[in-house]
Order: sequence, then C-alpha cells, then structure tokens
Amino acid sequence: MSYIIMTDSDSDLPFALQQEMNIPVVKMPYTLEGQEYLDDLGQTMDHKTYYDKMRAGAHPTTSALNEFVYLEYFEPILQAGNDLLFIAFSSQLSATINAIYAAREQLLEKYPERKFIVVDTLSISGPQTLLIIKAHALYNAGATIDEVAAWLEENKLRAQAWFTVDDLVYLKRGGRVSPAAAAIGTLLDLKPILTETCEGKLAAADKVRGRRKAMNYIVDKAVENIEDQKESIALVLHADSPSDADRLKELAQSRLPDLTIRVENVGPVIGAHAGPGTIALCFMGKKRPL
Repeated sequence: MSYIIMTDSDSDLPFALQQEMNIPVVKMPYTLEGQEYLDDLGQTMDHKTYYDKMRAGAHPTTSALNEFVYLEYFEPILQAGNDLLFIAFSSQLSATINAIYAAREQLLEKYPERKFIVVDTLSISGPQTLLIIKAHALYNAGATIDEVAAWLEENKLRAQAWFTVDDLVYLKRGGRVSPAAAAIGTLLDLKPILTETCEGKLAAADKVRGRRKAMNYIVDKAVENIEDQKESIALVLHADSPSDADRLKELAQSRLPDLTIRVENVGPVIGAHAGPGTIALCFMGKKRPL
C-alpha cells in the first residue's frame, strides 16, 4: 500500500499493538517533577512508576505540540512517496490539532502530488485505539486511504468509553469538580461516571455510591450499547489498578461472553487529569448517547 496510518500517543495505543501494526506514533509531551517527557507508550517510564509518583504528590501537566514538531514527524513519510492518514485525538480536548492542520497545509504545498488526510476522532485513549485497530484491519484488507478515512468518519461516534476515578482530588485539581463537590463526594464515597461525548469532550454522565456500583454501571452501559459482541475487541483500561481492572473485565465478560476484552493501561495524559485508580471500559457500539 502507498499510504501510512499514523496516530498520537494520546490514543494510549498499547505498545505491543503499535509494534505489531507498525504504526508510527507522535509522542505527546508531559511534565513530571519539573522534567519534560515524551509519552512513548510506557517504554521510558512504565505506568506503575508514573502513578506511584502521583500518589507520592507529583502533579504532572500536559501540553500541546507546535506545527514544527509535527513537520518533523510528517515530512519524511511524504518525502518517501507515501500518502498519510493521521488519526488524531479529539480537537475538543486540545488546540494541538490546529498545529496538525497547519503542518498539513504546508506539506501539501511542498508535495502537491501526495494525499494527506487528518481524521479528528473526537476521542482520546481507548476509543481512539479501537478506531486505529479497525483502520489497520481495513488497510490490511486492501482498503484505500479514502475508504479507511470514510469509515472512520462514519463510525467514530460509535467508539465509546465509560470510566470512573478513584480519588476526586485529581478532577478537583483540573477544575472538573468544585472543591465543595469533591469534599462532599469523598465523604459520601460518590464515584462519577464519565464518558466521551458526541462533541468529543469528557463529561460526567452520572454518579453512584461506591466503586463496585460504579463498575456495575459501566458494564450496564456496555450491555446497553454493544450490538455485535464479535465486531471488535473491547478494552479495559486502568491507571495502576490491575485488580479492579480484572474485576471489571470479569463483570463485563459474564454479561457479554462473546466479547473479546484486553486489559491495558491508561497513559500519562488522561492519567494526569483523572489520577491513579481510574478504570474504564471502551468498546464499539451504538452512537454515543451524550
């Protein structure tokens, strides 16, 4: 094939899958304890170390890339005679997609014979990974760059994530809940249920009392929204909470026995805002309800 599928590390694409599919990944930056890192899918800093540092009081921050960094990623691909399909994380969660578009425009002027398509997935983390997996399967089946891009645009709002956090302090720190709401929620053991919306934003769908009820709620949403269990894999993601991730997988598998489920890690970007103990279930289903 004469085109390359590429994405960014905010997809939380598991390193093993990235290697298996041979998909180039733009490494997004984050800062931890005064030092900047590039998210290389857990290779430089493993996920447990990252979350242990957060538990010890570290406050990681994330930032966007400029168009010059994107040019360094993109130009060698076009220069080598390949077209490029870039599967980007949601434009509603960062302004970095504007830098992607600026780099694309500049490169198409320089390489007018090339095709360079950007798909704004309106997703981040697991749902974005699910779209990448399907795009790669279509690529392997011989689909053209336009056919893959069209499928992504038509189906991207079917990629869902339902998740909860363990400690409201991280949502409070990021301004997603007020200090008063965080204090009351902690006192009453309230767990927010968060999801990715049709607009590509993160929103609270509900709140329940206790971790177990939160996991049951998440599984209920999967049962409600998955129409074909054999269509695609599902992902249970966790921020250094392997036992809860296994429990969530067991709950989902008991009600969706034909669904293939992988357990993987929440990366540093989502983790910086949601905190250790975050768990999620991501799947292809109906159109997002919110």
